Amino acid sequence: MSTSSSVKQTIDNIRALLREHDHQYYVLSQPSISDFEYDQLMKQLIDLERQNPEMITADSPSQRVGGEPTKEFPTVTHEVPMLSLSNTYSEEELIDFDRRVKDLIGDQKYQFVAELKIDGIAISLVYRNGLFIQGATRGDGTQGDEITANLRTIRSIPLRAESGKGLPKDFEVRGEIFMSKKDFETMNKRQEELGAKTFVNARNTTSGTLKLQDSKTVAQRKLQMFTYFLRTNDVSLKSHSENLKLLKALGFSVNEHAKICKTIAEVKQYCDQWNEKRSSLPYDIDGIVIKVDSIAQQQELGAVAKSPRWAIAFKFPAQQMETTLKAITLQVGRVGTITPVAELEPVFVGGSTVSRATLHNEDFINELDIRLDDTVYVEKGGDVIPKVAGVNLKKRPKKSSPFTFPSKCPVCGSKIYRPEGESAYYCENFECPAQVRGRIEHFAHRRAMNIEGLGEAVIDLLVSEELIHNVADVYDLKRTQIASLERMGEKSAQNLLDGIEASKTLPFSRVIFGLGIRFVGEGVAKLLAENFSTIELLKQAKQEDLEQIEGVGPRIAESVVRFFTDKHSLKLVDRLTRAGVQMRSEKKKVTGNAAVTGKSFVLTGGLESMSRDEAKDRIESLGGKSSSSVSKKTDYVIVGSDAGSKFQKAVELGVKTISEEEFLKMIR
Repeated sequence: MSTSSSVKQTIDNIRALLREHDHQYYVLSQPSISDFEYDQLMKQLIDLERQNPEMITADSPSQRVGGEPTKEFPTVTHEVPMLSLSNTYSEEELIDFDRRVKDLIGDQKYQFVAELKIDGIAISLVYRNGLFIQGATRGDGTQGDEITANLRTIRSIPLRAESGKGLPKDFEVRGEIFMSKKDFETMNKRQEELGAKTFVNARNTTSGTLKLQDSKTVAQRKLQMFTYFLRTNDVSLKSHSENLKLLKALGFSVNEHAKICKTIAEVKQYCDQWNEKRSSLPYDIDGIVIKVDSIAQQQELGAVAKSPRWAIAFKFPAQQMETTLKAITLQVGRVGTITPVAELEPVFVGGSTVSRATLHNEDFINELDIRLDDTVYVEKGGDVIPKVAGVNLKKRPKKSSPFTFPSKCPVCGSKIYRPEGESAYYCENFECPAQVRGRIEHFAHRRAMNIEGLGEAVIDLLVSEELIHNVADVYDLKRTQIASLERMGEKSAQNLLDGIEASKTLPFSRVIFGLGIRFVGEGVAKLLAENFSTIELLKQAKQEDLEQIEGVGPRIAESVVRFFTDKHSLKLVDRLTRAGVQMRSEKKKVTGNAAVTGKSFVLTGGLESMSRDEAKDRIESLGGKSSSSVSKKTDYVIVGSDAGSKFQKAVELGVKTISEEEFLKMIR
């Protein structure tokens, strides 16, 4: 055997050992070696791969953590939509679900599978030839964010599935990503020791972790996964209960408490059992999922709207406790939304001590007739967010009076405003201290003014030092002011100033979006820039003028008019104009190009000759359409360096792929 063959055999053997130990530890919870021994095996593998880089493979245990942080998560379209489940809260509703199933499938015999509803984040995993190639969030059910690099760090997700007779090679798996109670507590203790902010709950922490753009940080947080869904054309799938067994055989972690229930009475018994026992579990659950077991019957039952008829979620009732409402304060959000908050006598509910709870809005307070010094019922919505659920009127003080919502912002004293048809009040003063950071972050965001170097940490620093109070102040910053700040220096100061200067050349539509006018997103901002070519024309626009634009409704029109009649907003816009920010539209010149006009393009990977945004602009200027996801309607996928899953998707769908060189020839 040659030396090269011998090294490859050694590497393959170590990889197989590590995969087996990962499976035993993270899936079966039965570790067979110590952490030290595991680390030594991993170190040996990494050293061998460094010496023989040509032998590194994507499914190697050493490749779970990626390199450079990603700048954005691409959007992917789920081949089969990820439907959401209808919720039920009572035995009567469970019986009604059973009746609907019976009515639809007639005299056929059927049974259910009941599973714990893990309180986590739903994800989709795609495998090709047994290899994990793409992972995505549920998103809106049709499209989600591709977070493959982050999911690769989760060790209960196999990079290579088990193979063998009767096991599929090409398939999709769906499941729930979660963090155990123990790991969540350990992480919060570490945060406290570091003097850092602690996290509120495991589910939100899991969601935030999956959105992180550095997979190295994700790898440090011990996320886990339970799988519950399998889709493949390689083998015949007959029942959900058999699919769970197949998932285990493929090497995935499946929750051990799933149970076949012959009747809806057995289902109810299962629900009651786990409602009592849920606090004993090492992870959070918020209910039970009930599914018709037969795949053929699932297909016959079908779906309605975005929910399947063959499955339902039984949600556990929230635990309620009584306490005293000491005060009602107003909290001003980052974009001016004013939320009333109940200040409570501390009470232990749902696993933690609660002293504050949301009261949502004025209508909610009036509907429940909540008053100061009332004895109120407190619960955690979804076992997460504390809220006031009602009032114990028997304990109400005799001299109580209804709560009157204040008319002024508690932070800046400006008059607050409640738009017609809405339940929330807003403070529309852009210089309100409670909103400064949020509005500047929005303005500097890459999809708005894209100010390089003006991230959250730098904004906090500038606001804390009182160097900026609104977005216009950004353009008055001096190099000496920035360089003198902690952790900045001359180079950082110059980079920030360069980013600020570059933002002045961005299109008028980006400025409109960056202003943060309520209900005006990117699309509406483009419509406004196309129909009102200067800021002066937009200032003068009447509500009826705005409503004539397709895509601009009464609510948006009214919000735009209010913005441009507010003295703070007008002063802000005037200052931005004087600073040299683009306040005029430059109409794109569309020139015909037979190869591009009417065609749909998708970009994947990096281009050498231009940025992705420049390529998109070029396509649109030639009459083409730029899209973010690949479908059968896509005409071309432009493949750059380090192309992602969109390239694979194009190959699967038979969509034509072209190189950057071919694209350049086409647009010339």
